[in-house]
Amino acid sequence: MIANHSEILSKVENSLDKIRPFLEKDGGNIQVLGLNELGELRLEFLGTCSECSMSNLTFKNGIEENIKKDVPEVKKVIATNLSKN
Repeated sequence: MIANHSEILSKVENSLDKIRPFLEKDGGNIQVLGLNELGELRLEFLGTCSECSMSNLTFKNGIEENIKKDVPEVKKVIATNLSKN
């Protein structure tokens, strides 16, 4: 079971806030859908990010990497709508 759910989600949001300006500059964003008891975080790309062919790279090398570094309680990061391009 995850220790302090709301505290962890707050840390996740702080981590995402470092990345959001870059996403927003291109007309996109990302939102947290949930965090389960196994430490699996579900995210969803919004706006142009949901259709961008670079979203896989952005997810792996930006978002996932930063969240795992900033929030060690998160064991897995899942983007529900990565582009298939």
